Amino acid sequence: MSPFGRLRHNRFALLTLLLLVLVGAGLALYFNERDTRQQTRELSLPTVADWVELDITAQDIDSSTQQLTLYVTAVPHGALAEATDSPVFAKQVEITAESAATGSVKTVPGRGANPLPVQAVLYDGTETDYPFDRYRFSAAFTANDADGAVPVGLVFGDTDPFFFVRPTSTPAAAGSTFLDAKVTRARSTFILAYFMMAAMWALALAVMAGAEVLYRSRQGLVWPSLGWMAATLFALVGMRNAAPGSPPIGSLIDYVAFFWAEAIIATSLVVTVVTGFRVEGRKRREALLT
Repeated sequence: MSPFGRLRHNRFALLTLLLLVLVGAGLALYFNERDTRQQTRELSLPTVADWVELDITAQDIDSSTQQLTLYVTAVPHGALAEATDSPVFAKQVEITAESAATGSVKTVPGRGANPLPVQAVLYDGTETDYPFDRYRFSAAFTANDADGAVPVGLVFGDTDPFFFVRPTSTPAAAGSTFLDAKVTRARSTFILAYFMMAAMWALALAVMAGAEVLYRSRQGLVWPSLGWMAATLFALVGMRNAAPGSPPIGSLIDYVAFFWAEAIIATSLVVTVVTGFRVEGRKRREALLT
């Protein structure tokens, strides 16, 4: 095989290997995130035989309204259940949840508990820090029956694909538990936000480089190049609006990349048009003189 053929063969092999490495890394990141996100976590389970398990699911996390919804489902254990591993209560138990609002539900003997939706409030966070914004929320849960307080254990899960929740639970007193959780953006959101910022800068610098070539070569009004610059200017608006989570204008991603990229592209386009217009005018005058 000739040296040129070997070079082409080695280049193809390297590109194939690079593609396999990138796909493998993407799969590894996906499976790791799948295994660490949207998983149930057992928090401060009581050691006594008779207790109430509260299965809490965090849904509809909305950073713009600083709210989320917790769905609480009670599961009896021990003498509180009609049978072993049964979701049916043997006696009436009142479960109360306190967060932004207070809600309660009373179980009916011989039936499973109805889910209790609870509104919680996000705090300690600023939405415009996107994609690095992070928040906290808290809630307290108590359970009581006719004999008094009932020990409470929490099993937590989150189903929002755009956020990752790290919960902790602290038993506050007999029959009550306090939940505190930290909320951050999901890893996939970080990856896409990083890519978008890098792409904005790359496109802006590419347009600026093209404008410099046209300026130095004095080629006049090159319409395909001007169309590409204008299309890039408006394409970045659509890219920015496609950011996961719909961050508000004025977020960190705008000040780091979007505003600068738009300014660079707009300036390059205007300079190219002005320079090209002057070149075209000079060419017309020279044509009239000849």
